[in-house]
Amino acid sequence: MISPSGSTIDEAKAFLEAHPEIEAFDIVLIDVNGIGRGKIIRRHELIGLYKGGRHLPISILGLDITGEDVHETGLIWDQGDGDLRAWPIPFTLKPLHGTNPPRGQVLMSMFHLDGAPMTSDPRLALVRQVEVLAAKGLHPAGAFELEFFLLAGERDAEGRVQPANAVLDGRSSGKTEVYSVDHLHGMEPLFSDIYAAARAQDIPAETVISEYAPGQYELTLHYRKDILQAADDLIMLKRIVRAQARRHGVTACFMAKPIEKYAGSGMHLHVSLQDDAGNNVFAEAQQGTWSPTLLHALGGLAGTMAESMLVFAPHANSWRRFVSQSYAPIAATWGVNNRSVALRVPAGDTNNRRIEHRPSGVDANPYLVATTVLAAISKGLAEQFDPGPETTGNGYEQGNTDHSMPADWRQAIEAAKASEFLKHALGEDLHRTFTAIKYAELLRVARTVSELDYHLYLHEV
Repeated sequence: MISPSGSTIDEAKAFLEAHPEIEAFDIVLIDVNGIGRGKIIRRHELIGLYKGGRHLPISILGLDITGEDVHETGLIWDQGDGDLRAWPIPFTLKPLHGTNPPRGQVLMSMFHLDGAPMTSDPRLALVRQVEVLAAKGLHPAGAFELEFFLLAGERDAEGRVQPANAVLDGRSSGKTEVYSVDHLHGMEPLFSDIYAAARAQDIPAETVISEYAPGQYELTLHYRKDILQAADDLIMLKRIVRAQARRHGVTACFMAKPIEKYAGSGMHLHVSLQDDAGNNVFAEAQQGTWSPTLLHALGGLAGTMAESMLVFAPHANSWRRFVSQSYAPIAATWGVNNRSVALRVPAGDTNNRRIEHRPSGVDANPYLVATTVLAAISKGLAEQFDPGPETTGNGYEQGNTDHSMPADWRQAIEAAKASEFLKHALGEDLHRTFTAIKYAELLRVARTVSELDYHLYLHEV
């Protein structure tokens, strides 16, 4: 059958001809938690993958963070745990850097056996939102920023994670080396391999900085005209960073808040809209007057943020990141050139006007984040939402009383389950899958007796 993803056998043949050294391939399907699940196939199986897809169990999209089935998704025994068919995503077939023996990788999307989209596949939800905007003559462009920690393999004496020593010479630093170029030099061998792996996969990784915590770094990606490609970039870059860090003996950590006394890690999404002629519709027509399109988009994002926070902060640990004056937003505010707000309009050339969406942690799924952001923008434009007054100065002191945010993970789950907007944004099936998985994870956390319980109560009550 013809691939419903748009992949072609010619792409596979050309790749095999160009890379005779590659012996095997990771085939990777991204679930709602952003985890890559799939198989490793041998070289001779690649053409068959492109000819007929690959059978994978439907339950692969109904797993929690630990890989356990969540029956409430309706994707396990309700479906007899039958097979669906995963197909390669065009132009994601790439070599992996530093593997021995040499391997490649291809991202996959899930379809029914008749070729219909599987509606609990996160990437296909983003495809649908891109198509909704395209029908209106609008085309989203964007880029994600990737913040993460590099951690040592061993914990400290109290069992806490600690920043990795420099891979160049083993030097340690417990300081917040924010923007220190000399500090980056200690990780130069690792970042050189990350950049080499990114080049091999045509991922436009750009600037690296030492971020606002010991062991924390940020990598930026070049702006893409296609937001689907931007989300694919982020997925593949996370896999690269994790793999290359492991080869250098350190751990790449994508928890939102791995170290309690320091800033957490965000995954900011920069987004703009172009019309059919390629014009940026967020750009103001005359200096000093905001584009109504930009304001309505901001209004849609602010007005739906509270019920969408589970997408942007999907785990128990995600909620530890939202602390005043931590560079993580705590209210649905917007402002210009202001990092204390949730929706930042960066300074710069009018023609490059965009929104920086700042609530998401690096532990969020970029496909779900982009899907929800586009749906909110679309709603804001359709209903001409007013974003309210611009926040100036310290946004942590002002907040936004019009859009109260969930206080914690449980409230976020409840808000997401009840949200008609989120159900429309993700689609009913993915909405059910996502919220069921999050509720199952909440119950897992709630029933777990942690080390903190023993510390607080073992000898005191």
